[in-house]
Amino acid sequence: MLPSFLTELSPHEFANKIKMMNDLLCNCRICPNNCNVDRTKNEWGNCRTSDEILVSSYGPHFGEEPSLVGTNGSGTIFFTSCNLNCVYCQNYDISQLQIGEVISVKELADVMIKLQNRGCHNLNLVTPTHFIPQIIDAIEIAAAHGFELPIVYNCGGYESFETIKMLEGIIDLYMPDIKYSSNANGLKYSGVEDYWEVTRKAVKEMHRQVGDLKLNKRGIAQKGLLVRHLVLPNDLSGSKAVINFITEEISKETYINIMDQYRPAFMAMKYDELSRNINEDEFKIVVEYAKSCGLRNIASELV
Repeated sequence: MLPSFLTELSPHEFANKIKMMNDLLCNCRICPNNCNVDRTKNEWGNCRTSDEILVSSYGPHFGEEPSLVGTNGSGTIFFTSCNLNCVYCQNYDISQLQIGEVISVKELADVMIKLQNRGCHNLNLVTPTHFIPQIIDAIEIAAAHGFELPIVYNCGGYESFETIKMLEGIIDLYMPDIKYSSNANGLKYSGVEDYWEVTRKAVKEMHRQVGDLKLNKRGIAQKGLLVRHLVLPNDLSGSKAVINFITEEISKETYINIMDQYRPAFMAMKYDELSRNINEDEFKIVVEYAKSCGLRNIASELV
């Protein structure tokens, strides 16, 4: 099965999307922060990046969901920085301290080809939001040299509806991490005041584009929506409302990975309510609630 960018878009349509995306960099509104800075002139917004691509690392990754990993791994590229400022980020050295190296669009295209040549099952773009114009430019270059892996958009959920709309026909697999069902907690712990309403709108558009998760005969994901949800201590993630949203407004067939690996990191110890790991009961309540709501594709250690 060929990826969407080779089957759903003509070369002209692809080129037009690249132009529209790059135009957004001049008065940046790629993400919902709408910083309105000119990143082509080295002006920084909330993501603290210009138009230079920053990459922390890349390679086959075997710690993702099984349908992404398969036998040869998910071809993961970790992009530096983030459009969120989560106080408990476990990858804060990348997302907040900006550990990474500058690479060109051509070099990024070369990385994509290398990952394909290593047998990876997909191209997994981790925290791609703030670099998405440059990324799709690189995909076009790589495609001209035989690149044909499905594209995974692995993000924190806080995405511009307009940008996601422009990605239709390019992204095969959307994988948002729905963090909260509370705008107040989104502001307090991730620095954005409208997280819940923005994320719901974006995720609904993602699902409209790609539908429920589809696997090939080998069990490898080809297209669709995968949702991650990290359970936070003291129900700070508002998990039941997240599950209600998925059940009632997305699909009971939605693949959801309910995650229990929260641990205090970065600045979490400054917040009493975030200063401990979650306990077994907190996690079990969320998983059992998801099952009771009729979700049929739940991934967790309890299922």
